[in-house]
Amino acid sequence: MARWPATGRCKSRLGAGIGLAAAARIQRRLSEHTLATARQLDGTELVLAVSGLGPCGAQRWGHSLGAHRAVLQGDGGLGSRMARQLARACREGAQQVLLIGTDLPQLAQGDLEAASAALAERPLVLGPASDGGYWLIGLRRPQPSLLSGIPWGSAAVLRRTLERAAALGLEPALLAQRSDLDRPMDLEPWLG
Repeated sequence: MARWPATGRCKSRLGAGIGLAAAARIQRRLSEHTLATARQLDGTELVLAVSGLGPCGAQRWGHSLGAHRAVLQGDGGLGSRMARQLARACREGAQQVLLIGTDLPQLAQGDLEAASAALAERPLVLGPASDGGYWLIGLRRPQPSLLSGIPWGSAAVLRRTLERAAALGLEPALLAQRSDLDRPMDLEPWLG
């Protein structure tokens, strides 16, 4: 899932500290890195779910990044957009669906392989982020109520998702914690 990396249309929290143009350049590089990493997985269909572009622009951007195809995320909050992508993929016959954002400089092929292996054993997989959210969610079937009412962008995202998973009887597998890049202070490990 990615936002079109145009100045003022992505990475607003990061842009507030380093400037909107610089934040857009970082978003572009992170999107390229994420898709390059995901392309290394064999036997998967790579779908870029885009916001900030129309259908034709999304297809061009997805093609330029090596995605098999691109779809629009649609309206609504993050939980609604994620639930929509999970439902779409399952409707189209996916046995496993991994949703990853495009703000993880550390993302490696091994992370995605570990997520897929964990999802073969458990109904839910989450990649915890150091800010209290998560950098990956994987499911074998849609669970719209899992993503509803989550305080997106807060330090309580992972905790609330785990509480919701327990209430739904979904035993999650947790991957390694990673640091995503949302705010200027998140850049510090990557500078120099």
